[in-house]
Amino acid sequence: MGIRVEVVRVFTDASGRFGNRLGIARAADVAESERQELARRAGYSETVVVAEPVDGIATLRIYTPAVELPFAGHPSVGTAWWFLRRGIPVTALRVPAGDVAVANADGLTWITAKADWTPDFVFHRYPSAAEVTALDPADFPGGPHYAWAWSDEHRGSIRSRMFGPTMGITEDEATGAAAVALTAQLRRGLHITQGAGSHLFTQWDSDGWVRLGGRVADDSVAEF
Repeated sequence: MGIRVEVVRVFTDASGRFGNRLGIARAADVAESERQELARRAGYSETVVVAEPVDGIATLRIYTPAVELPFAGHPSVGTAWWFLRRGIPVTALRVPAGDVAVANADGLTWITAKADWTPDFVFHRYPSAAEVTALDPADFPGGPHYAWAWSDEHRGSIRSRMFGPTMGITEDEATGAAAVALTAQLRRGLHITQGAGSHLFTQWDSDGWVRLGGRVADDSVAEF
């Protein structure tokens, strides 16, 4: 029998469409030595292995198909929502980078993180959202690369895509860590539309923390 993985979609639009798939496995079901291989077999941009919370804090490990990450945004938001969906109160997720605070407000699940927890993205700013939409992932080896353009600078609206072959991700549908890093660079809250139509929301705090939020939906259950 394989390892049970529950799949959610993180950063959907208001109708529950799009979003980045996240695989969630329980720590009791998969040995540490098997976790990276599980992520490779599952093939999602990230798969997490999570322990049951102790005093409201759940320990979380995050894997792309190729590497383990100290922090990532869509796995943190998705796992926070998953606990809420199960009726289990969680105030923080403990990842290797640090403790990620969790909250739910205005129909969104929010986490709080620091930009220096994120990978070293290569940021590419383009003059228009149409140019970002037209990009070919094959033109972005190595990475991770984050391409973006203002769709409405006054409103803080951005169109983006992320290419991360070194992480085992040809193109990521929604990249929370990059949203955190870009928010810190621009020092303002953002509404980001990424990939095929996923929606990410951020808020900038002057003390260096960034809040990242979005909607999450159940997707499926798989075994690997």
